[in-house]
Amino acid sequence: MKIIVCMKQVPAGTKVDIDPETGAMKRMSGETRTNPYDLFALETALQLREQQGGTVTVLTMGPPQAEEMMRDAYTCGADDAVILSDRKFAGADVLATSYALAQGIQVIGGADLIICGRQTTDGDTAQVGPAIAEHLSIPHAAWVAEVVSADEHAICVRQDLVSVSQVSKIPYPCLITVDKDTCIPRLPSYLLKKATADRPVRILTFADMPDQDLSRYGLIGSPTSVERMFPPPVMERQIVLEGTAREKADKLFSILTDKKII
Repeated sequence: MKIIVCMKQVPAGTKVDIDPETGAMKRMSGETRTNPYDLFALETALQLREQQGGTVTVLTMGPPQAEEMMRDAYTCGADDAVILSDRKFAGADVLATSYALAQGIQVIGGADLIICGRQTTDGDTAQVGPAIAEHLSIPHAAWVAEVVSADEHAICVRQDLVSVSQVSKIPYPCLITVDKDTCIPRLPSYLLKKATADRPVRILTFADMPDQDLSRYGLIGSPTSVERMFPPPVMERQIVLEGTAREKADKLFSILTDKKII
């Protein structure tokens, strides 16, 4: 089975830079981490590979610094890693992002199964995965809570939707987006880190895309735009209470009373 896992680097905290002209987030600055939901997607893929055999390739779109995330995926057991990195991809909305990823998937030979996290913590649209499937004209299931079974022909999944739980059997090739309760992500392996230290991470640019229509990528190819974007306010004010436990409890009660919280 050939599995592709779509992953993304997201801001690690509230201190992010916003481009004042485009309203887009500056991906090259600030501390980043792997999108938490994507760790469950990677673990799901690794478990399926252990059951069915095959390979797991991780794919992302972002700046070259995303190689750090790709190498973290290697230490968990991923076989290959590919980054779509080009200034022409910058500023993409859901439509342009999913289109570029779908093009990248075609470049690396497609897959039997594509797995995405349910959503990202910086966008929260939960739309990129299903949009990739639509671009590739393959069936998909979003918000997967459990992989019931899988064989060489199809995967059976349970989706927990708003008011119902649905079980679907989907033939390959297909795409699923998984929720955080599907599994427990494994920890990185030091032995795999050493073994994969020299393993290359492939970089694809706009020139590698099958469709060279620039109007479908990046900011130019994004029919939606953000009217205003701003980082959440940083709350750094702290109050340190000294004294015994009872004295601190009395002081805390007094503060909450003064602020009319209680």
